[in-house]
Amino acid sequence: MKSETLKLSTSRGETTAVVARPDEEAAAAVVLIHEWWGINDHVRDLAGRYAGEGFLCVAPDLFRGKTTKDSKEAAKLMHELETVDAMETIREAIAETKRTYQTEKIAITGYCMGGTYALRAACEIKELAAAAPFYGDMPEEKVLSKLDVPTIFFAGTRDAWISPQKVGSLKEAARKYQLPVETISYDADHAFFNDTRPEVYNAAAAADAWQRVLKFFRENLSEVARSSGA
Repeated sequence: MKSETLKLSTSRGETTAVVARPDEEAAAAVVLIHEWWGINDHVRDLAGRYAGEGFLCVAPDLFRGKTTKDSKEAAKLMHELETVDAMETIREAIAETKRTYQTEKIAITGYCMGGTYALRAACEIKELAAAAPFYGDMPEEKVLSKLDVPTIFFAGTRDAWISPQKVGSLKEAARKYQLPVETISYDADHAFFNDTRPEVYNAAAAADAWQRVLKFFRENLSEVARSSGA
């Protein structure tokens, strides 16, 4: 696995993306959207895990270099980030990934805040081949109703933010608009996939979700990647 930095230019200024490349050339890529902590070691580890499975992984920095370990500061960074800015960065990351690496198909995933933007991207960016948002918030109904990218959404039934009621609204929208989204809920808390946070990490849920994501991406990206465990 090789690590690189990809430069991204947007109307709000320049930023970068962390890139993890598999040892062999990949025909498919996964765009990984970070949590409200910013691009930290956990995000880099996740990118490396995708590369280890044969996918090119690109994680754009929506905060332009800012990171934190403090939840109040993280909340401030998230709320200061304008949706239009985040979406432009994501679009640029997709375009630059195609230009630089000649990838044929691109999926998107994200966690917490990143899950929010991954789900919105699946509604707004039709060129995506698949999406796997983890415990992100729902866009407004008029945006959600436009979802036609195959999507698998992960949630925890003990999540106070992305509550079972919010997940229920996603299921209802899926029925109402015939959306291509499957929801998977575990008996787990918010951020159950983050193994750097022992107070919420759920190893069994994370392992199951990881295998589901890999299978889902391989099916929708037609990527022949190495089959392995978590």
